[in-house]
Amino acid sequence: MTRTFALAALAAATSAAAHAAGPSRPAGLPWVVQPADAACRTELELVARSGAVTPVTLTSDGQIVSLTFAKPDLPERAFLPIRVDRNRYSNLMLRRADGVTGELVLSEETEAAMRKGATLDIAWLGEEPVSTTLAGSEQGLTDLRVCGAQIASQARARATAEAEARARAEEDARKQAVVQAQLEAARAQTAAAEAQRQRVKEEAERQRRQEAQERERAYAEARQREYDYAEARRRQTWEDEQDEYARPPLQPRYPIYPQPQPYPYRRW
Repeated sequence: MTRTFALAALAAATSAAAHAAGPSRPAGLPWVVQPADAACRTELELVARSGAVTPVTLTSDGQIVSLTFAKPDLPERAFLPIRVDRNRYSNLMLRRADGVTGELVLSEETEAAMRKGATLDIAWLGEEPVSTTLAGSEQGLTDLRVCGAQIASQARARATAEAEARARAEEDARKQAVVQAQLEAARAQTAAAEAQRQRVKEEAERQRRQEAQERERAYAEARQREYDYAEARRRQTWEDEQDEYARPPLQPRYPIYPQPQPYPYRRW
């Protein structure tokens, strides 16, 4: 009986201590953590009193935890409050490039409160305040950070490998470009040398033709001079012959004897 009384007293004391400390945190289902692009994420649904549901996403890359949501007319950056178990925590909000997606970067204090807290309340997310339970948040946030660190590490390794592959490809392309440039330069030099050789050959051929033409012209001129000279001689000969034909014949020259003097007649 004494043992039974002692156990009953211990149970009563434990119950009283629990009531004095406040309501216990409800045990929830494990958070579903999914890999994303270089991070991991889990979805939360915040519910208003009217029953409207507003989805948000907790994301981690192993270094920070952020809460992503959609809301129009967001400023570029701002400090926005959230409440964990009615305690207010302000965090930096950054607007993404699409203009309607905000990323609330949770501080270490906010994350620690969410690990131990029971409810999350946000007043500015919709037309009316919304809230959700944080049951299972401690293990869920731990899993989110671990998963995010692994995925981010894999993403960094993949990015490093891709960067190295790009660097190798660029280096190979640069080397290939250098080799191609050298080949093109060699081809250009060969083509220039061939063009120069062809020009020299053409110039020599032109000079040879010019000299041949000069020789032919000199020979033709010499032949023409010879022909003109011979023609002039023939013409002169012909003219001389014509002059001979046209000149009256010469009288034969007989010996001239002295004429006898006439006898003087006597006048009778």
